[in-house]
Amino acid sequence: PYTTLFPIYPDIEVIVVTAFGEMKLAIRALQLDASDFITKPINDESLHLALKRAKERYTARRQLKDYTALIERENAETTQALIRTLEFRRNLIESSMDGILACDETGIIVTMNSAMENLLGCLRSDVVYKMTMDQIFRQSEKQDFQIKQLKERKFGDPNHLFLYETTLVGKDNKKVPVQVYASLIFDQGKEDGMVCFFRDLREIRRLEREFEDQAKVLHQDKMMSLGRLAASVVHEINNPLAGILNYIRLIIRIVKRGKPNQEQLEKFKRYLELVESETSRCSKIVSGLLTFSRKSPSTFAEVRIEDLLQRSILLSQHKLALSNIELKTDIGHDMPVIKGDINQLQQCVINLIFNAIDAMPEGGTLWIFANYNLQEKMVTISVRDTGIGITDDNIPLLFEPFFTTKKEGYGVGLGLSTAWGIMERHSGTIKVESRPGKGATFTLVLPVT
Repeated sequence: PYTTLFPIYPDIEVIVVTAFGEMKLAIRALQLDASDFITKPINDESLHLALKRAKERYTARRQLKDYTALIERENAETTQALIRTLEFRRNLIESSMDGILACDETGIIVTMNSAMENLLGCLRSDVVYKMTMDQIFRQSEKQDFQIKQLKERKFGDPNHLFLYETTLVGKDNKKVPVQVYASLIFDQGKEDGMVCFFRDLREIRRLEREFEDQAKVLHQDKMMSLGRLAASVVHEINNPLAGILNYIRLIIRIVKRGKPNQEQLEKFKRYLELVESETSRCSKIVSGLLTFSRKSPSTFAEVRIEDLLQRSILLSQHKLALSNIELKTDIGHDMPVIKGDINQLQQCVINLIFNAIDAMPEGGTLWIFANYNLQEKMVTISVRDTGIGITDDNIPLLFEPFFTTKKEGYGVGLGLSTAWGIMERHSGTIKVESRPGKGATFTLVLPVT
């Protein structure tokens, strides 16, 4: 009966009571996990003792079972927490935008993430435990990397390397410029490996080249405008210089005749005032040319719209006069100061003025307007001409590099594309309105900050 009962009620305690005092039966009962063995006749003391031992055994087994369940539950929770932690760390490494690579103390690569695969163009199965750290560096920089990492403090401190730029060798011997952060790993004071973080610099290098190309185009357009300005300004400077020379020769001729009288001294005074006035005008024109031609880095500062337009008009007014074009201006009162690069903005305005001049080969009228929209906090500078206008088909193409409708020798189509780039850097825009035969209006829109 016991062998049938125990599987059904595994937690009960069994006391075997029999009239047969056989030792074999007692041993067999205890082997089957009976709590105790009592032979008849049963006395109270033996029964109480057996019940006490059964109760103690039941309680101990119950406690042991509860404790085992607790340990198993805690182990399961700890295991799950450990799995979550390891999974989080794995995801953390995998989701990093920087390439992560680690090697052991011998230099053999033991782990890498997906970003590092993309950086090198290699699968990790082809790298991990199959390549050494030296193999991913360009030949000329292997030793250099180790020396700087371990010795030179200007790139960090001993055992660490910060923001060091080098070149990796990827798939098909492709060179990859990177910025490296590296750190040696120690276990109980002994070097155990190294971990490196690589930031891909290819996009930054591309943007740098693009910026340099834009700067070259900007300067090229400026030089073309400067050449056209210089050709017209030569005449404007030559006339006052001829007048100055004549006045000085006249003064020298009078002085050679003897001591000048009071009337002649008064004439000298008027002559010198004219010389001063014309020299000052020449100086302003030359200074404007020098400022415009100077290749200087882009510097944003406060710009007064009145000063911007005055400088632009000063450099182009003689060209307008030679082209039989009348200039009219309408600049609003109390124009606010804007933030920008006055040299680049002047280049925009002069480009628009020159385009207007080219659009009026038989002469005409050029208007320059400047207004401030208080609600939108925008300054507008408009250049309007009475020229030949622009067709609807050409308007969408105006700001594309090298697009031009001018005759050969009048431009290569960089002016408006350059102006567009300048306005983008100033968070502004260019608008155009035109109809064939009705002239054109170009408007620069600039934010007031």
